[in-house]
Parts: sequence; structure tokens; C-alpha cells
Amino acid sequence: MTDPNSIDDTTDDYRRFEARLVAHDRDATHAVTADIGDTAARKLVTELIDNDLVTPIPGKRVFIHEPSGTAFDSSTQLAVFHQGWTMARNADKEGE
Repeated sequence: MTDPNSIDDTTDDYRRFEARLVAHDRDATHAVTADIGDTAARKLVTELIDNDLVTPIPGKRVFIHEPSGTAFDSSTQLAVFHQGWTMARNADKEGE
């Protein structure tokens, strides 16, 4: 049996390539939350309130995300959570 030629061995190249593809796929399926600014978060929360998905509690300055029952004291936290929650639900539907 002959030893493989180290110059012709592409095993490491394949592993690096596969790792990049997996990382790319993982990045494509996750929500980018760093791009949610205060203005965008407020706009999304307003839309969610209009669609009866969020209930504001004015005296306590809290938002209740109705589908999950989770409470938030920040519109940005709520917006990020809702995006992730929506993506998770969509992924579950695709998996069925």
C-alpha cells in the first residue's frame, strides 16, 4: 500500500469548504437582530398591536406578546423576540 501524496490530499480543503457551507446555511436561517433599531422596533410593535398580537399595558410600561404569553418592557426586545419566534414557527411548518 502506498502512502498518499500530501500535495494531492484534498481532505482538509473539503472539510474547510463544508464548514463554510454549514456556517453560511446557519447564517441564512437566523434572524439578524443587530439591524433592528429603535425606530424599526417601534414600527414593528405598532403593527403587532394593530394586528392584536401584542397587548400594551400602559400603567406598567409592558408589552405582552399574546401568542407566546411573554412580557417585555422594551419594544426592541419584543421586536427581536417576535422575529425569532416567527422564524421558529416558520421552520417548524417547513419541517412538517
